[in-house]
Amino acid sequence: MTESDGAGSRHGGPPAAAAAQKMCKHTDSSDEVLLEKKGGAGIITLNRPKALNALNLSMIQQIYPQIKAWEQDPETFLIIIKGTGGKAFCAGGDIRAITDAGKVGDKLAQDFFREEYTLNNAIGTCKKPYVALIDGITMGGGVGLSVHGHFRVATEKTLFAMPETAIGLFPDVGGGYFLPRLSGKIGYYLALTGFRLKGRDVLKAGIATHFVESEKLPDLEKDLIALKSASKENIADLLNSYHVKSKIDQEKKFVLDEHMEKINSLFSANSMEEIVKKLKEDGSPFAIKQLETINKMSPTSLKMTLKQLREGASMSLQDVLTMEYRLSQACMRGHDFYEGVRAVLIDKDQSPRWKPAALEEVSDEFVDNCFKPLGNNDLKL
Repeated sequence: MTESDGAGSRHGGPPAAAAAQKMCKHTDSSDEVLLEKKGGAGIITLNRPKALNALNLSMIQQIYPQIKAWEQDPETFLIIIKGTGGKAFCAGGDIRAITDAGKVGDKLAQDFFREEYTLNNAIGTCKKPYVALIDGITMGGGVGLSVHGHFRVATEKTLFAMPETAIGLFPDVGGGYFLPRLSGKIGYYLALTGFRLKGRDVLKAGIATHFVESEKLPDLEKDLIALKSASKENIADLLNSYHVKSKIDQEKKFVLDEHMEKINSLFSANSMEEIVKKLKEDGSPFAIKQLETINKMSPTSLKMTLKQLREGASMSLQDVLTMEYRLSQACMRGHDFYEGVRAVLIDKDQSPRWKPAALEEVSDEFVDNCFKPLGNNDLKL
C-alpha cells in the first residue's frame, strides 16, 4: 500500500470461478494485468505503467485465482511476476480509490485490504516456485506481491520503501512478518522512517534474494521459461548464475553499514517515546536526521507500527495478515489516513495535520483497541 495516486481503478473484477475459467485470457495490451503461460512458466505482468503499476482491486481479483489455478496445474512449474513500463515493478496499492471509498463507508475499503492480504498469503504459501522481478519502484503493495515469494530479483533500478507512516497508515501487506525478521533492527528502521533502499542495497538488506542487471532480465526470463524441470534448486542455480555475473555496484558498501550499530541500539526500544528519547540523547547527525523524519510521520501510525512489528516477530504470516486487517480497518475508521493521503497525494502540500499531533497524546489504550478482533468481520485465511 502506498504512494501511488494511480488513475481511478475499475472495481468489481470477475468473480473467482469465472476468472479461473478465463485462465490466461488476459493478454490484451490494454488489460491492467496480463496473465500468460509460456513454456513451463505462468507469467503475471502488472500493466498500468502510467500509474506505476499500482495495484487495484480488479487486478487482485484476476491475479489470485490465476495463481491458485497454476498451483494446481501439473504443466506449470513456476510463476514469474513483473511490471511494464521500465519505471516500476509496482509502486503500491491504489490508495486514492481506497480513500474515496473509506470516506463514504463504501465496502471497497474492506474488500481491498481483505482480498489484497489473501493474495499476499497465497504468494507466501505458493506451492510452485515464485519469482518476482522487482525492477524499478517497489513499494507498499508492490512489496506484498514480491517479498513473500521464494525468489526476489532486484536490479540497479530497484527502489524499495515502506513509506506508510507518512500517510497515516502502517507497513501492511505482511510487513509485520518480514520486517522484524530482517537482520538486527533494520526492519524497524525501514518501517518507522520509510527509508528508501536502492539497487544492490535491497539485496544486502535481505529483501531481495538475487541481484541481476536490468538489461539482463529478458534473457533471464527466457532461460526461466526454457527450464525443463523447474525445481526450486534448478531455479536457484539459474538465478545464481546470473547473480554472480552482475558486476554493477559489486564493491559498494551497504548504505546502512556505518549506521547499523546505532540502528540496532536506537530502534530496539520498547516504545516510540523511548526511541525518540534515545535519538535525542545520541545527538549524532544520523540520529538527528531520523528524529526529523519521525517528527513528520503520523504519531498514531508510528505507535501502531512499532507494536505491529514487535508482535509480528513471533507470529505466522497468516496471523500477521489477520492482525494487519484489523489495523487497516482501524485506519479506515480514523483521521490520519485521510489527512495523510490529502497532504501527500491529493493537495501535495506535504503538511499533514495529524490528530493527535504528538506521540504522548496517543494512548496505549487507543493503540491496543486497533488490534482488537473484529468478530465476524475478521480476515479468515
